[in-house]
Amino acid sequence: MADRLTHLDDAGHARMVDVSAKDVTVRTATARCRVSIGPHVVSLLRDGTLPKGDALAVARIAAISATKRTPELIPLCHPIALHGVDVDVEVRDDEVAVVVTTRTADRTGVEMEALTGAAVAGLALIDMVKGVDRSAAIAEVVLLTKTGGRSGDWVREP
Repeated sequence: MADRLTHLDDAGHARMVDVSAKDVTVRTATARCRVSIGPHVVSLLRDGTLPKGDALAVARIAAISATKRTPELIPLCHPIALHGVDVDVEVRDDEVAVVVTTRTADRTGVEMEALTGAAVAGLALIDMVKGVDRSAAIAEVVLLTKTGGRSGDWVREP
């Protein structure tokens, strides 16, 4: 680790890190968002009878779209070529879990893309269910794993 944050210049000003000298490597990241919902919404989602339509499909599309727009939303993120995005949406007894996996072969990682995709999928779910459950809430947005790059692989402890 560097002695100082790499996103600060010598004067302490924010800057985008120059990654041009880094090697291109295959990198992946997986993030999860959990949206807590009431039992009535669980039933509507499982039956496919939510008044606004297919919230799970909307969440998947929102996640994919968000991963591609991450550098526009997170100021110091590098624009990178995403080579794959997988989105898994699971309705559980009291929540919806969205898991987003991003892949690239580039000079910097895809963790922020996976996290952004998961978070925006959660927001899209809340938008779709808010008419029947105002208490729906994002309970968690976390990075689960990352692979590749100089720092190697990382897995969140259970």
